[in-house]
Amino acid sequence: MSSIKLRLATLALCAGLAPAPALGLSTDQDQPILVEADSVDIDEGSGVSVYQGKVDVKQGSIHITADKVTVYQKEKRTDRVLAVGAPVRFQQKTDKGQTVKGRAREVEYHVTGDELVLSGEAHLSQGEDNFSSDRIIYDRKNARVKAGASAKGSERVRITINPGKK
Repeated sequence: MSSIKLRLATLALCAGLAPAPALGLSTDQDQPILVEADSVDIDEGSGVSVYQGKVDVKQGSIHITADKVTVYQKEKRTDRVLAVGAPVRFQQKTDKGQTVKGRAREVEYHVTGDELVLSGEAHLSQGEDNFSSDRIIYDRKNARVKAGASAKGSERVRITINPGKK
């Protein structure tokens, strides 16, 4: 596999699993990407790349950890990224200095729909505000969040919003 294709797959991984660009540090996308894993299996014929074993991805303030990350391509373009872990974790700093953190047993990013799906004990936090359910869907293009029943989950949504300090 050419280094360009590997880099594109890695970029798709970072873009797909990190919080929306508006929430993250604006300089992150300009930083180099470092991916570490115990193994990688890249099959150009099927368009599937599998990173396994303590997968660790860093780009600027973005940090993602998972047990396994699979990148699916269609017509040589990344179509879907699936991260599985116990749990998958991600964090990113904002331009305002806050840290956005998330975790779930499974995080899936659909590139064409620009949709991020967190499943299994899904949790998002920014500062002291928390949002959790068994399933959270974030439509990045339209900046819409669905959780619980509206995201085809079976658990209630739990939200904690702390008042700002005076």
